[in-house]
Amino acid sequence: MSKILVTGGTGFIGSHTVVELQEAGYDVIIVDDLSNSKAEVVDNIEKITGKRPEFENFDLSNRADVLNFFLRHKDIDAVIHFAAFKAVGESVYKPLEYYRNNLNSLMNILESMKFAGVRNLVFSSSCTVYGQPEKLPVTESTPRLPAESPYGNTKTVNEDIIRDFCAAEKEINGLALRYFNPIGAHPSSLIGESPVGVPNNLVPYITQTAAGIRKELSIFGNDYDTPDGTPIRDYIDVVDLSKAHVVAIRRLMEGKNKSNYEFFNVGTGRGLSVLELVNAFKKSTGVDLPYKIVGRRAGDIVKIWADTTLANTELGWKAEVPIEQTLLNAWNWEKKCRGIR
Repeated sequence: MSKILVTGGTGFIGSHTVVELQEAGYDVIIVDDLSNSKAEVVDNIEKITGKRPEFENFDLSNRADVLNFFLRHKDIDAVIHFAAFKAVGESVYKPLEYYRNNLNSLMNILESMKFAGVRNLVFSSSCTVYGQPEKLPVTESTPRLPAESPYGNTKTVNEDIIRDFCAAEKEINGLALRYFNPIGAHPSSLIGESPVGVPNNLVPYITQTAAGIRKELSIFGNDYDTPDGTPIRDYIDVVDLSKAHVVAIRRLMEGKNKSNYEFFNVGTGRGLSVLELVNAFKKSTGVDLPYKIVGRRAGDIVKIWADTTLANTELGWKAEVPIEQTLLNAWNWEKKCRGIR
């Protein structure tokens, strides 16, 4: 039985990926410092899958701790690296924190993989590496542009680090998934997006507003060059996204990769504006949503969505969950968290 290390595995995307890995027959060990998640996520993963992943709590930006971890766990076959600070707006105001955490943790992982003889890495990248592209949808051939935020730039630099490391270390396989805007929750309502403090992402702010936790939703700008003036994104269901990581791990471990560094877009191929998403939430849940238009947020781009042809053909993966079901799952998760019937 292959064992996969999932860093950031109690977080939003990480926890859903752990579920999919375990249901696909993999053993999983999670490392997370719980800076933006809770330990009880591990209990809920066990409730869904009937199997408890191993879990260790420490900061991956500490080089000695990472090396020590790999010394103690010599049965790891591959790594999926999610652990990172991830709020676009916050990164603009705290750039050094983002560079220190997001770059050091990756370099510590890569160094330790080489030391321990672990050959396969799937990296959690982002469409932010494309900046504001000149042509849409974006393909893997779309040029990377200067990032609009320090967070986005950490993803660009991390990709470069992995590419250069794989060029130097021919035995290491790296695969970056450039995903777009993950939303939703597991259909069981046992895991979902539950940020610490005020949400930085749109959908948990929507569901918290619908639940009465927030007074109203703030929409950052309605003067963008889009049909309704609000930014357009490619919103992908978190379970669909998690399944892409399982496929990517299998590709590397079965030696089906065409080079030892690859990257793929992971999205739906469809762009929705913020207002379209708000209206889809109202339609799927029947819940009204108070909102107001406020000023633009630092670091936000105007519009982006994916061309997923390469992932569809090479990975044999495709997004399947309709947006209405995704938003309903997110609302059911929020209701369960708040004890709303």
